[in-house]
Amino acid sequence: MDIRNRNHVVVTGRADGPVLMLAHGFGCDQNMWRLVVPALAERFRLVLFDHVGAGRSDLAAWNAERYGSLDGYADDVLEICRELGLGPVTFVGHSVSSMIGVLAANREPERFERLVLLTPSPCYLDDGEYRGGFSAEDIDELLESLDSNYLGWSGAMAPVIMGNPDRPELGEELTNSFCRTDPAIARAFAHTTFRSDNRADLPRVSAPTLVAECADDAIAPTGVGAFVQARIKGSRLVTLDATGHCPQLSAPEATATAITAFVEDTR
Repeated sequence: MDIRNRNHVVVTGRADGPVLMLAHGFGCDQNMWRLVVPALAERFRLVLFDHVGAGRSDLAAWNAERYGSLDGYADDVLEICRELGLGPVTFVGHSVSSMIGVLAANREPERFERLVLLTPSPCYLDDGEYRGGFSAEDIDELLESLDSNYLGWSGAMAPVIMGNPDRPELGEELTNSFCRTDPAIARAFAHTTFRSDNRADLPRVSAPTLVAECADDAIAPTGVGAFVQARIKGSRLVTLDATGHCPQLSAPEATATAITAFVEDTR
């Protein structure tokens, strides 16, 4: 299989620049990075791609067994790196892709120079003193609603995920992105995402890591970023002056600045 077509891989930016690999979150595709790409492309070689089942990826490549866990998506990241001869790269993972990056970097650490975990959550479920933001009942209800009426769920949840009620066009964009995703694949990816628990994988990360959280995020609430930072040795935590779970859309300048500053400070 042609991996470039499978994941609709796009390479842009400075040919001689350090490599940034940008990985989108659930219900999105690489288009969600478009507002930070111009600033980053001035300094970096950018590798963008769509997870299988999203955007312009090859839907025929999706299968329930491979993508029944985040490991299948991590395999894809490593295969893209091998196909393009990349390494080491700075992997920028948004939302669930932050944990996909953690899994990939733990498996082949030599391929990853740095990690940028943008609004990460290693576990969405509240568990004792750990506050992931959702009770077991919350997650069950969320997934049941998604299973029964995906389009209705998308219209209701996208504005909550995006935040920024004073900028309704952002919520509409995320709703449209959700609705472009194949419902069956989206349902499976949602189950994989919201039921994953990658807390035990964090201490194994050896690459310099930036944890970037938003000041107000309904999906990865305050405290989750600090939890991640505390468990990745030597990592840094920055709180972006941004609302919602998608700062690359709601606060692209702050997002691009944080990424660039971290890379340049750790070169």
